[in-house]
Amino acid sequence: MRVAVVGAGVVGLSAAAALLERGAEVVCYERADEPMAERSVGSSRIFRYAHREPELVRLAADARAGFDRWAERSGRRMVVPSGCVISGADVPTWAAAMEAADAPFELQPDADRLRLPTRRPPAEALLDPSGGVVDVDAVREYLTGLTARALRREPVEAVDADGHVWSRSGPARFDVVLLAAGTGTSALAARVGVSVPGELEHHARFTFPVDPAVAWRSWIDLPATGLGTYQHASGPGRWAVGGHLDPAATAWPVGRDAATAAARDEVLAYAREHLAVEPRIVETVYCTPTPGLGDGFHVQHAGRVVAVHGENLFKFAPVLGTALAAACERD
Repeated sequence: MRVAVVGAGVVGLSAAAALLERGAEVVCYERADEPMAERSVGSSRIFRYAHREPELVRLAADARAGFDRWAERSGRRMVVPSGCVISGADVPTWAAAMEAADAPFELQPDADRLRLPTRRPPAEALLDPSGGVVDVDAVREYLTGLTARALRREPVEAVDADGHVWSRSGPARFDVVLLAAGTGTSALAARVGVSVPGELEHHARFTFPVDPAVAWRSWIDLPATGLGTYQHASGPGRWAVGGHLDPAATAWPVGRDAATAAARDEVLAYAREHLAVEPRIVETVYCTPTPGLGDGFHVQHAGRVVAVHGENLFKFAPVLGTALAAACERD
């Protein structure tokens, strides 16, 4: 079986690796200079079992088992355990999903158990003890090593439902074309009649210096009012904070520079007021998510084309790669 994987982000590489393991002939196209350079960019991601739907909690548990297999094969830890705290007005929904999936959690633990960098502990909180931080660099090194022979650094211009792919090298035909191209998926999928949301927004997260001895938990804070944030360690002595701004401030027409500046100002003001970090930004990570998708993913197909899209997919990479490889094999 010949498969074209369009996009060498974490999902595309995971699927390409799974297909190669199954004996498929794979070409993985990537328009950027390096794999995992767009939506998969950065050195770390939050890993968590905690989700609002039991199905996603179970899939996260399967993905953690996949990360552990990758770690065993590579000899390098993929998920750094720290636990993850969910706080805000919607905590009962998260707790109900965790309970329905038989996942371990603690509701309303005391402040010492929370281990957060905030000066004012949240009133409503859930502790996911299985959470932690994905070491993106370790994942990138492992997956690019497995897929190096399949990687082709050139953009795909078009595909059709019969399995044709047009790139700088000219046309080629495959048994299956898997679209995992992030922001490029919408335009390519539209050519075969598959509708994928194409709207984008600007997003930036910022890293602050902290005491390397601190052992804070990853944290997703979604208050009813005020700035919602996600926060996690991004290496020794480094704490990453992303904010959920007013959509008008990050809408695509605003432009990257203005949106990043607005996010920087708001996150920096939040850090000064609420967090036990040095209020000095040492790194900015920028990406272009699709607004309104939230957690989860969608898989669609037309003819010989399979398209996947979603947000917050990094933590599902091992299970998504396996599932997409199986979908390609099933015609």
